Amino acid sequence: MSLKNIVTCIASASVLSGSSLASPIHPISKSPIPTEISSFDSHQKQSLVNLQRSIDLVDLTIAKYFNPETFEMRRFYNPFTEAKSDERASVWMYSAGIEAVNAILSGIKTAKQAGDATLYDQHYERYVKLLDKLYENADYYLGTFELTSYTQTKTWSVYAVDRVREKGKANVSGILNVYDDQMWLIRELLDSYKLTGKSTYLQKAEYLTSYVLDGWDVTRDEQGNENGGIPWGPGYTTKHACSNGPLISPLVWLHEIYKEKNDQIEHRYIDEKDQKTRRTEKVSKQAYYLNYAKAIYDWQKKHLLNAKGVYTDMMGGCVPNCDIRYVTLDGEKYRANTKLTQAVGESFTYNSGTMLSGAADLFRATKQASYVTDAKLLTDKSFLQFATLGKDLPQYYSFGTDGFKNWFNGILLRGYHDVISIDNKAGNYLAAFQKNLDYGYEHFNKDGFLPTNLLAGWQKEKQGQGVEGMFMFTYAAQYAILGKYSYEVSLK
Repeated sequence: MSLKNIVTCIASASVLSGSSLASPIHPISKSPIPTEISSFDSHQKQSLVNLQRSIDLVDLTIAKYFNPETFEMRRFYNPFTEAKSDERASVWMYSAGIEAVNAILSGIKTAKQAGDATLYDQHYERYVKLLDKLYENADYYLGTFELTSYTQTKTWSVYAVDRVREKGKANVSGILNVYDDQMWLIRELLDSYKLTGKSTYLQKAEYLTSYVLDGWDVTRDEQGNENGGIPWGPGYTTKHACSNGPLISPLVWLHEIYKEKNDQIEHRYIDEKDQKTRRTEKVSKQAYYLNYAKAIYDWQKKHLLNAKGVYTDMMGGCVPNCDIRYVTLDGEKYRANTKLTQAVGESFTYNSGTMLSGAADLFRATKQASYVTDAKLLTDKSFLQFATLGKDLPQYYSFGTDGFKNWFNGILLRGYHDVISIDNKAGNYLAAFQKNLDYGYEHFNKDGFLPTNLLAGWQKEKQGQGVEGMFMFTYAAQYAILGKYSYEVSLK
């Protein structure tokens, strides 16, 4: 994910008609919100097309971007020159492949529940094996280091940004690992556990969860409250939306896994009275995970929700500077708080997407109405902010495609899918993604590859490095989620 520093951290059955796009609620918006739920005609047919396209995209990406012996993933491939880039994919890009495989497995399982087991019978077993292979070779990003955090010094084995030639030997010190990379893997590990029942996925997810929660700022402010928030990584002091929001849903899932069980976990914190003594206590896992999910959601909403109703990139404005500081108490060294004074940076789609998913999951777990209110507001505000009607094509909504925004947009799509249970209007926004994917697939498909801009075509990519492998994976994940959604509609 080192390159994120540059940006800081079917058929064409669905049609949004022009008559349905006017919105008297938002008369000055740049992109009027669709106000009628767009139907997905011939649900079963469209679902099959979506899921088959998803499978085709993943199979092609594995074939063209990966070394069959070492399973090393390259970052780019150009279908016009048939050239693969020398640059290796980061762990974040690699995990996009796991995301796509999970999405397909979830989609074909839903199809089977809806009475169509065709794709399940053809692909379930081989995709479970592919999942195992992806996780096994993720160990080329794995490394071990000692970290002094806010409450302890401990040795951890976690995932580096960059791949190395020997499993388990990656350099993960300082800024060479970041918390959000671990969070995306936690999300996928838990998805894989739910899809396959393999306990090793759950064990790994909980280990990485312990690591990233060790990064939660438990220091106390002047009023005795936890400062909260998780920095971008152990080598950073700025606290990012992308190093907080992605953990909310996985924490809720862990709460649900342990809800009827008596399993306990160690909670580390700073004494509220003297605001310096490090303490530990045993608490139930089901309460521990849910409490952290709520705390992270509240921290992000308090600090990063901006006037436009979406989420700003990070808390910066370090005082006195952004250097990591330490304090020594009773002969033990601990990380100290760095005061952050400003929400800064661009608003990216994925930072609102993770909060949509988090709100939906927290409402399911708590039945607290405020999460529904938050989700409904963010659903509309995010579409107003990030979708532009007619920018590339009349009657199509364009989303940003520079930098890594294609993958970011996929997280927003996931958020819209997750909130449908509490705001069915989000189906309109899924239909916008469906139209874009279909247009790109039907007009710019080059031997199975899709361009970065689905509505404008290949442009300079023909002479350049081609398309990001993680974008091919995100298109696959999006098609799989849309395929699953169409089956869910048919089951109602």
